[in-house]
Amino acid sequence: MKVLVTGASGFLGSHVAEALAADGHEVRLLLRATSSRRFLEFPYETAPGDITAPDTLPEAVAGVDTVIHTAGLVKARSEAEFHRVNSAGTAHLLEAAERANPQLKRFVYVSSLAAHGPSADGRPRPLDAPPMPLTAYGRSKLGGEEITRRSPLADRSIIFRPPAIYGPRDPALAPFFRLARYRVAPLLMGGHNKISIIFVDDAARAIVQAATAEADVAGKTYTFDDGEIYTWRDLLSAVEDAMGRKAITISAPRWLFEAAALASEGFGLVTRRAVSLTRDKVREMAQSHWVCDHDELERDLGWTPKVKIREGTRLTGDWYRAQRWI
Repeated sequence: MKVLVTGASGFLGSHVAEALAADGHEVRLLLRATSSRRFLEFPYETAPGDITAPDTLPEAVAGVDTVIHTAGLVKARSEAEFHRVNSAGTAHLLEAAERANPQLKRFVYVSSLAAHGPSADGRPRPLDAPPMPLTAYGRSKLGGEEITRRSPLADRSIIFRPPAIYGPRDPALAPFFRLARYRVAPLLMGGHNKISIIFVDDAARAIVQAATAEADVAGKTYTFDDGEIYTWRDLLSAVEDAMGRKAITISAPRWLFEAAALASEGFGLVTRRAVSLTRDKVREMAQSHWVCDHDELERDLGWTPKVKIREGTRLTGDWYRAQRWI
């Protein structure tokens, strides 16, 4: 099968593309001239382009059997910037596929659990429950979902709503490992919030399996996890084991995180750069339950996770050390 992957220079996308190549598929990557090729150590074909530049997309989508769309912003300078990439970029890609490749078999859109919203009671929300995104990021990913469902390709599309993904190449979790290394860990509101997580290899395997399966899974929406529900304290404990160090845990009130987020936003405003820590992000982190499951994915495709948190954080820590990220 010939598959176009967007976002392959990023964390999840690079693992998805690598998994496709390992399974023997022909891989085409939508890459900008400035995109990093650091993690692309497998055979692939380059399609120069950008999801925010519609004229570059018809040639990229032509002749492929499947499109896996992982590209998107996880931090931005404004809500409009989130939507320009995450919502409008998805629309551009779908429109190009409809025009240039009417025989496309499958379109896979990687959304986020942030588009669906947190759980009120600690149990996974039904996939057909009304979406309740809390942040600009979540609203922009939901925008991409709605565009996908309205598209003429809707009956050939699959939507994934991943929870927090971690693993080698992930820049987001590296600061958590550094805190453990320095033996101090401020946890928002004590770190008792419940979360679902997934190791990146398992996430990539689920996406590839759905994208290339013969089973009729088009039109479905899926979540996945590693089969357990954790707290931020559980994650810290696993990271401590991976680092071989114990950190002093500090229960930080929400206002302190919001103050730090305000300072971070000020830095971003002055430097004209997107920052990860924002008041929107703190609002998301402060929710009691960000949980999901993989029940429907297992039922439809037989997919189950292989890597639990202790092994996953060990593999991640080993990679961070080898790359001198920590």
